[in-house]
Amino acid sequence: MKRRSRQDRAPAADTNRVYELEVFLLTGQVTEAFVEKNPVISRTIEIRGDQTLEQLHETIFEAYDRWEEHVYEFQVGGRGPMDPKARRYVLSMDCELYDRKPAGIVAETTIDALGLKTEEAFGYWFDFGDDWWHQVDVVAIRDAAAGGKYPKVTAKTGDSPPQYPDLDDEEDE
Repeated sequence: MKRRSRQDRAPAADTNRVYELEVFLLTGQVTEAFVEKNPVISRTIEIRGDQTLEQLHETIFEAYDRWEEHVYEFQVGGRGPMDPKARRYVLSMDCELYDRKPAGIVAETTIDALGLKTEEAFGYWFDFGDDWWHQVDVVAIRDAAAGGKYPKVTAKTGDSPPQYPDLDDEEDE
């Protein structure tokens, strides 16, 4: 059995770890012209292990300049985003929508509790109608938080796509 290095191991729940996550936009209501100008759209976020998936969602929401809230979930432990076998972490009001019991509630589940390791990926699905799918890559896990407020966006690649391209096109005319 291969032994994982200290950096690759999931942190203990009582530590003050910082996770560096790169959040890539995979699909959504984007035009071909937008994708041509922005072939890669990602946001790098640092979040402490004691913070919740709900706080991660709020940071992604703001980092992508969204303005209207929708239902969302995180999918962890599968083979990437959209894996039906992944553990689902959902809003408490959405528990009855699922065929099988969700693994947890986003407002109650901390990042440390997910047991993440570097080079792992998980999914974030925002707006079940427009299907904004994201892949979240665990870039690094550090032992202690530096000073400052967390979570925080540390890098942006590509422009933020309009949340509603048809609506935004009408406003531009």
